[in-house]
Amino acid sequence: MSETAIEMTPDLIAEGSSMARVARAAKDAGLEIRILKMTQSTRTAEEAAVAAGCDVSQIVKSLVFENTSSGELNLMLVSGVHNADMDYISEHYNLSFTRCEVRRVRDETGFAIGGVAPIGHLNPIAVYMDRTLLDHDLVWAAAGRPDSVFSVDPEALASAIRAQPIDVRASS
Repeated sequence: MSETAIEMTPDLIAEGSSMARVARAAKDAGLEIRILKMTQSTRTAEEAAVAAGCDVSQIVKSLVFENTSSGELNLMLVSGVHNADMDYISEHYNLSFTRCEVRRVRDETGFAIGGVAPIGHLNPIAVYMDRTLLDHDLVWAAAGRPDSVFSVDPEALASAIRAQPIDVRASS
């Protein structure tokens, strides 16, 4: 962990904030998480890994897409070392996604881009998870703000949010 991180205990989290929503969702789901607020940005996977003191592969990128079939938002949790291969995903999982408007992401999830957490959304959302994240004992995800992350057991997270594990790219 970076020396510039502050562990966000419940007394330090502003009531009604997006971070509070993440903490509450974790508690309600029985997830054990540790929230850290950084003085430097955690907006990119590389920045988050440096701040959390972990490998980039342990960073969870939360990507929100519009499902072209249903029009609903879907969340894709992708390892920090991967890019989601949309052609591969469409071909293998019959999922067709398109980018959605930033405003819609904020309105429907309650999070700004760069701080979208995998839990604590304002509305239910279907979740697909890069199966390589499950190879780790601990992963780090956005905690509702671009400068904050939380650690969690990826198996417990996947179970709590009913994430469907998928391959996000063709094997090399």
